[in-house]
Amino acid sequence: MQNITIQELKARIESGEQLNLIDVRQPEEHAEFNIGGLLLPLGNIVAMQIDEIEDLKNQEVICYCRAGSRSMQACMMLESFGFTNVKSLSGGMMAWQSEPGH
Repeated sequence: MQNITIQELKARIESGEQLNLIDVRQPEEHAEFNIGGLLLPLGNIVAMQIDEIEDLKNQEVICYCRAGSRSMQACMMLESFGFTNVKSLSGGMMAWQSEPGH
């Protein structure tokens, strides 16, 4: 698992790059604010309910949560399921929203 910074992810999104973003927060957190990722709560990942991302095992997958802890857990779980290129967004949505230019 690797980390990706807010600045790096913002630059990649702004350049129009197609990314596999996974929001591992709860539905109400996702509804409040999100950056366009697929909602797949950490509990679903732990329960191996990952059918919708199964075909991304050999692609880059970037997980994010509120502060960075759940996304790190999600990345470790996904790696144990055979995902080969997972990244956790450092600082999560709290850091994203406090970043200048949000």
